[in-house]
Amino acid sequence: MIIVAALVALVQVSAARNGSPSPITVAGMTAAALFEELASGAIGGVRNGGQSLIAIPQLERENARLRAEDVAVAQENARLHEEVTAYSQQVALAPRMAEYRNSIAARVIGFPPENESRAVTIDRGTRNGVSRDDGVLTAKGVVGRVIEAGPFTSKVALITDFTSNIPAVVQRGRYWGIAKGNDASVRLEYVSQDAPLKIGDRVVTGEARSFHSGALIGTIIRIERGDTNLYQTAIVKPAVDLSSLDRLVVVPK
Repeated sequence: MIIVAALVALVQVSAARNGSPSPITVAGMTAAALFEELASGAIGGVRNGGQSLIAIPQLERENARLRAEDVAVAQENARLHEEVTAYSQQVALAPRMAEYRNSIAARVIGFPPENESRAVTIDRGTRNGVSRDDGVLTAKGVVGRVIEAGPFTSKVALITDFTSNIPAVVQRGRYWGIAKGNDASVRLEYVSQDAPLKIGDRVVTGEARSFHSGALIGTIIRIERGDTNLYQTAIVKPAVDLSSLDRLVVVPK
């Protein structure tokens, strides 16, 4: 211990004579600075951790408020989208309403389960002036005709239903036929073999009980020659997308 103390004293005296800090002093100062830095970091971490714990309830409330605002904004966007869609459809139906006197605006409120028939239910009935065999249209063309009319609702057979039969005319050339439902399409039957039908020809309604003439049924997509020399048949794609019906116009007989 005496030897170590003598060596320390010798080092200190030598450093003092040279005017520079001794290695022992430098080591001591470095150790003290490191300890102070570690202590300061530990204290700061404890302080920050405590502040974070205090702020957690406030953050949770803020997150809940933001989530509620997101839900409200989504609901408002959905409502506005429905209003824009409804307005657009009403504007599109306006010419139909003006074309047919005493026409009745209606909405589709039901489809048959499991598609056992090609029909829809609308929210208008006899109390609104709807009756059996009234025609039903959209802005794009023919939908079908009323087959059941109750006080508050009615059932509409689509033009693709097997029970549907509508007098029809090929617009180019005025060739007559009968538009019959064919599940997903319409068959234009009893067209004269002499009629030069073409793919893309427009088929419209003839003047009859349910419709005035000229309402678009659809366009010819295929032509089938009959087994006899009297008639030919054409497959017609409906002008209306019958899988997405919403607002309709009922045309009184």
